[in-house]
Amino acid sequence: MIIRLAELKDIDQLIKMRWDFTFEEDLDGRMKDCNYNDFHSECYTFLKNAINGNQWTIWVAEIENSIVSHIYIELVQKVPRPGRVTNPFAFMTNVYTKKNFRGKGIGSKLISIVNHWIGEMHYEFVIVWPSEQGVNFYKRNDYHHCIEPMEYFPS
Repeated sequence: MIIRLAELKDIDQLIKMRWDFTFEEDLDGRMKDCNYNDFHSECYTFLKNAINGNQWTIWVAEIENSIVSHIYIELVQKVPRPGRVTNPFAFMTNVYTKKNFRGKGIGSKLISIVNHWIGEMHYEFVIVWPSEQGVNFYKRNDYHHCIEPMEYFPS
């Protein structure tokens, strides 16, 4: 298994994994009318910009030239504050391992490397909103519940 940063050559695999991830969690069938080509176009642009930019870092686990797991990290800059060093924090999202590769420690190995990298980057903390199924995965990998953030949804 190779753990590395995503490259432009990975975009089609990452798009397909995002599609599969979304449909795997679509228990009420809301997504059945979605068009893959429309999604591919939108996601391709996002991933190309993310891979070429400085705001996103996408980590992948690869086995035999196939991506089997990934973690997306968004860098969130904080407004500087007098009297202290202001380090950015990280938003972790789109954490996914293909079904056939779950339960083999791949996701834990991937998040372990990402956690080490986060420390090297001096990010202040990482925030993730796990699904109910993901809570135990994060707990096993040293993540802790925090006070719930507040949300605003414009009408």
